[in-house]
Amino acid sequence: MKSTHKNSPRDSERLLIAVAMLEIPLKIYLILFPKPYKVVNLPIMKQNLSKIGLRSRTLALMMSIVSIACISSCGSGESINYRDPESIFKAGIVALNDNDFLEAQKLFDIIRLQYGTTQYADDAQFYLAEMNYKKKDYVIASFNYSMVLRNYPSSEYAKRALYNSALCYNELSPPSDRDQEYTKKAIQAFSEFQAVFPTDSLAGEANKNIISLRNKLGEREFNTALIYRKLFSWKSALVYYETVIEEFTDTDFYEPAYLGKIGVLKEMRRYDDARSTIENYRKKFPKGKLLGEILTLETSLPAK
Repeated sequence: MKSTHKNSPRDSERLLIAVAMLEIPLKIYLILFPKPYKVVNLPIMKQNLSKIGLRSRTLALMMSIVSIACISSCGSGESINYRDPESIFKAGIVALNDNDFLEAQKLFDIIRLQYGTTQYADDAQFYLAEMNYKKKDYVIASFNYSMVLRNYPSSEYAKRALYNSALCYNELSPPSDRDQEYTKKAIQAFSEFQAVFPTDSLAGEANKNIISLRNKLGEREFNTALIYRKLFSWKSALVYYETVIEEFTDTDFYEPAYLGKIGVLKEMRRYDDARSTIENYRKKFPKGKLLGEILTLETSLPAK
């Protein structure tokens, strides 16, 4: 038996209101949960609802909302309470561990911007930096680590943020033949960590990194001296050898710089200066690896 029910104007009006009331929360819901497993097609939903009775429509609307919520909940694994910073933070950590960096950044930013006075603000700032480091965005990561130190100096993450900031510059440090701005920043950051936390276990690791980075700087100066020697620019070569001798005594290029300097002084016919440098070498390296080559150079110098 066919239904003889006809839609009255009042029913149509109620339907439009009901659909409008559904459409608003649906759009809000889709903003908050942008990854449902099925796409909600509002025009088709409206068309289907217009074919059934008012009471059935109301029931259908309610069931639609529940269904969408269930679908989204099943898709995300765990619903997020956006009024609870703890819930948001935990969801951000889950996203970070799943390498869902876009979602993690969104959630951490919500905490930083909307819940900046809660106990999770420094957590969000630190793990935002951790996310950047994981993505190898070292410049941004260093900035976000520094924001932990600036905005939350008493945070439990302050120590690790300071060290990780230095690690970022260490990662950005290029080979010795490139500009060494980031190398110098890394040395400065590791040195700052040593000054603030001298007894921490990471202070030893910081010292190892400083030695490696300074060795890179010494290598750059030493190689520059070699380039000038090949160009027969003795004065310029001498300047760079002396820089290594005066500023990079803790590097692998300290002793070789003496040998290079003596050779350049010989080429410049500054024999007395060469002999004086040999004497200094003997004092610094009485059992030096290059002692044999130094003595050979000494015997090749003209007699006084």
